Amino acid sequence: MPVLTEPPSMGDVLKYEVNPNYTREVITLLIGTNYPSGAVLGRITASGKYSLSAATGADGAQVAVAVLLYPVNATLADAVGIVVARGPSIVSRAGLAYEGTVNDAAKITAKIAQLAAVGIIARDGV
Repeated sequence: MPVLTEPPSMGDVLKYEVNPNYTREVITLLIGTNYPSGAVLGRITASGKYSLSAATGADGAQVAVAVLLYPVNATLADAVGIVVARGPSIVSRAGLAYEGTVNDAAKITAKIAQLAAVGIIARDGV
C-alpha cells in the first residue's frame, strides 16, 4: 500500500487565535520565493511588502512580525498571502519555517521572541 504524504497546512501551524477578524491580515509577499505554510515573515519598511525574516539585515524584514498561514508561490511575481499578524494567538513551534540564515537555536529563539512581541506565541507540542 502506498504511503501518502501531505504538505503542512494551516492546522499544523495555527493552534489558537482570539478572533480571525482581528489577528489575520492580507499582505503582499515579495517576489522570488515559494513561501511555505508557517513561514516566519518580516515587513520591509520601504515597500510594506513581506519576506522571510532573515537573521540580520537593514530593510526591516529582519524583525519577525507575522506567520504565513497558507503556502504561496511568489517565485515569478509579488503575491498575496494571509498571515497571523497579531495576538493573542498561538502557533506550533514545529510548524514554523525560517529563512536560511536562521539556522541555530539562538537565532530561532530570537525570532520566537520577536513574534511574542506582537502577541504571537510559539509553543512546543500543541
